[in-house]
Amino acid sequence: MKLINPSRILRSERALPYALGALMTLAFIFTQASVSVARGAPDSFADLAERASPAVVNITTTTVVAGRNNGIRPQVPQGSPFEDFFRDFLDEGQGQSRPRKATALGSGFIISADGFIVTNNHVIDGADEIVIELFEGGKLEAKLIGRDKKTDIALLKVEADKPLPFVSFGNSDVARVGDWVMAVGNPLGQGFSVSAGIISARNRSLRGSYDDFIQTDAAINKGNSGGPLFNMDGEVIGVNTAIISPTGGSIGLGFSMSSNVVSRVVDQLQEFGETRRGWLGVRIQEVDKGLAEAMGLDKVAGALVSDVPDGPAAKAGIKSGDVILSFDGKDVKNTRGLVRAVGAAEVGKTVRVVVLRDGQTKTLKVVLGRREDAERPAVVPASAKPDTKEAEAMGLKMTRLTDDIRDSLGLDKDANGVAVVAVDETSNAFEKGLRSGDVIAEVGQKPVSSPKDVSEAFNAAREAGRKSVLLLVRRGGDPRFVALSLDK
Repeated sequence: MKLINPSRILRSERALPYALGALMTLAFIFTQASVSVARGAPDSFADLAERASPAVVNITTTTVVAGRNNGIRPQVPQGSPFEDFFRDFLDEGQGQSRPRKATALGSGFIISADGFIVTNNHVIDGADEIVIELFEGGKLEAKLIGRDKKTDIALLKVEADKPLPFVSFGNSDVARVGDWVMAVGNPLGQGFSVSAGIISARNRSLRGSYDDFIQTDAAINKGNSGGPLFNMDGEVIGVNTAIISPTGGSIGLGFSMSSNVVSRVVDQLQEFGETRRGWLGVRIQEVDKGLAEAMGLDKVAGALVSDVPDGPAAKAGIKSGDVILSFDGKDVKNTRGLVRAVGAAEVGKTVRVVVLRDGQTKTLKVVLGRREDAERPAVVPASAKPDTKEAEAMGLKMTRLTDDIRDSLGLDKDANGVAVVAVDETSNAFEKGLRSGDVIAEVGQKPVSSPKDVSEAFNAAREAGRKSVLLLVRRGGDPRFVALSLDK
């Protein structure tokens, strides 16, 4: 289309109608251009299915299951012609049936011409034999290269006499809610099957620390596990993993582990045969509104450090009570975001961690360890001279720790703090989850060793005009911060 210069037309009043028409034409062109950024519903998925399906495989696993002793044996008359038959199939000495083979079905997809295949770990878990059925026909035995139970991903390898068709991972982070997607797999053992839908939600978490699921309404059923979820460019943006259903069949709530999580796991499995995740070495909890107010935070964000065992963070100077605001140059919105960022970081890498401590930010350099090798010994609070008196404050009845109390609570002999004897059920402390048997280790981010220390810390916070006070509470050795309201 030839574009018209509006300035020339506007030189003549008689040409005004033409000018308006040209401007409307230009506006229409620009509007169409902006709309074309978003894709409409495809006329058909046939081209995409034809292009992507050859790289999808059906997976059959075989597991040898031990025979069961049900206490029942057929009564066969001695000398009967059936006596030898039953002797062949039953263990005369134990009364057990012979081991049998159990099979299971799933899906997967080829990611390289030399035969690397991605699937779910639960598809091949415990399998004695793994057989791959190719889309174009033929079966190949596969061997397990590596697995990651945390993301439910496994990497297989087959040997073929020719290069195999394969697909590539796309960038799941740019996928948007409402985008069209296509799932390919082996639902209910029916063989290669295609279903389509849209992305219903992003960043879903079902069970694990590293979860980043794409939710889709594309039909996913048993047997689809391990199969690919494609975008409209034919790139894999997810691995179909789970469904939520009261019936066991698809009701439009399917979940695919995002490709940006899977691709990192696959790279490590391919190189090392195992995962190698970064380890910071802290225990963390979410920052809620009460904690943010108690710590003087401007907004609810970051990850609150509740404990620092021996490890990279301790060596770098991170302390209990710090709020991690930034990790390796990226803001930390919550604990889940921090766990994923640390896990995705390279082992041995030196990263900058920005923390909030005593109202001021501090930048620390941490050399990350490896999570798989990490050991987390219990942290023993600093000792102090105990006060023999009991006390009640803020709905809490407290007593100092004695050797008998330490033994009853399973604490180390030199563990310090104040034991909670009882909690008023009408108090804010009860609402925040404090219970008998808890140990208060810190109040206002300072160690306490007697009920008197706790009461004085509460009074000091009130005199300072604070509306809430921060407690570090241990239960069964696990620490957490609790913000108690001083107005209640």
